[in-house]
Amino acid sequence: MPDMNVVIGIDEVGRGAWAGPLVVGAVLLKSEIPGLKDSKLLTRNQRQELAKSIQDSAEFIGLGWVSAVEVDDLGLTEATSLACKRALEGLDASDYKIVIDGNINYLAESDYRNVSCLVKADALIPAVSAASIVAKVARDGFMEQMANEYPGYGFDKHVGYGTAFHQAAVEKHGLTSLHRWSYKNFRNRYFTAYET
Repeated sequence: MPDMNVVIGIDEVGRGAWAGPLVVGAVLLKSEIPGLKDSKLLTRNQRQELAKSIQDSAEFIGLGWVSAVEVDDLGLTEATSLACKRALEGLDASDYKIVIDGNINYLAESDYRNVSCLVKADALIPAVSAASIVAKVARDGFMEQMANEYPGYGFDKHVGYGTAFHQAAVEKHGLTSLHRWSYKNFRNRYFTAYET
């Protein structure tokens, strides 16, 4: 397993959401932070507390945001690749090993060469766990704000993922600019009335 002190961890959140941005976190840790694990295994309060610890002690934190419109235009793979590159902006990553959670090298078509992929890296490598946490906290916070902009959709509860409440809200109110209109499998099943 790579030394956490020379690893930049990368993880994404929002890839499978019906609405909202896709966000990639990139973190380079300089010291151990107790309690790091896959963000999905933490409570909201635990994530927020750990995000503060990461902000206070990490060598580098980058967030790469890709909007729903960009996801529609680029497709998920290219959108995730763009988010990874945006997350690494401002950092000379040539001296570090980059570990991406999952089995797809989203940086293959880039200048970054010391890149590896690892399934479940967010549970195995602290820097990737940290990346998953900061990305989720940032995205969830954004979606909670969007709940005020789009009342009735429950974005503060499901943060854009597919739930029965979200489905009912779309059927009642229609799609918003936050929704990923290109998701034909979702539109065909749930959003038939809003297809263009």
